[in-house]
Amino acid sequence: MTTTTSLDTTNTSDATLKSRYESVQQRIDEAVQRSGRRNKDIILVAVTKNASFDQIRDLIQFGHVDLGENRVQQLVQRAAQVDEFLERAKQLSTTKMAKVPQSIRWHMIGSLQRNKVRKVLPLVRITHSVDSLRLAEEVQTAAGRLDGTIEILIQVNASGEKTKQGVAPAACHHLIDQIDTMMNIKVRGLMTMAPLDKNADSARLTFDRCRELFEEIHKSGVAGENFNLLSMGRSSDFETAIECGSNIVRIGSAIFGPPAITDAEKID
Repeated sequence: MTTTTSLDTTNTSDATLKSRYESVQQRIDEAVQRSGRRNKDIILVAVTKNASFDQIRDLIQFGHVDLGENRVQQLVQRAAQVDEFLERAKQLSTTKMAKVPQSIRWHMIGSLQRNKVRKVLPLVRITHSVDSLRLAEEVQTAAGRLDGTIEILIQVNASGEKTKQGVAPAACHHLIDQIDTMMNIKVRGLMTMAPLDKNADSARLTFDRCRELFEEIHKSGVAGENFNLLSMGRSSDFETAIECGSNIVRIGSAIFGPPAITDAEKID
């Protein structure tokens, strides 16, 4: 059953969303300046995990293109809603619709199970979380059926935490070497996450380790000249990540606000 997406853009939270979005962009600008780089080198992925569709729609109307999801089922649902919205927006010529992009680039940023690969690949521009040869082989098989090339990032456990997913830094080069033999996969770079303790020093250490690994692999040429994406940084640490060399930041709550509290959580 098709769910109709309203194009009524009246939203009392629109101004708040826009102010947060502009604040994040300003903070990115300042971090870029401190790192001696250019703003256009940074890709801002707005993470929609806890966003309402009204917020996603409003963000698209600001002209934002890159969206990220970490749950497969929600990605499938959100992608369908966004496609419907974009299709209907093309039929309108209002001032507010003028900035709406022709298409959206979806990023799969969460853990990806092998049995969900076929659902995800047709929807996303890039997958950030490939961390094993078995998962890469599943991506290769699914990509072959799509008769296309899939771009991925290798998730690296640069912090060394036992609870973190990702390939160990020492094994990363070998994994990329194996994946490079697969005809339908292009490794574009690395992704990592800093510890959740909000300690700036530990975050910087993690990001520096991943950047050093990224530079080492890039210089080796094993993944080719298109190995140029380094995805590091979330709402709590994206400025540090940019200063350490990140060119993709994945930001959710700093744009969309804190997750809504459900009735069940209120009772708890």
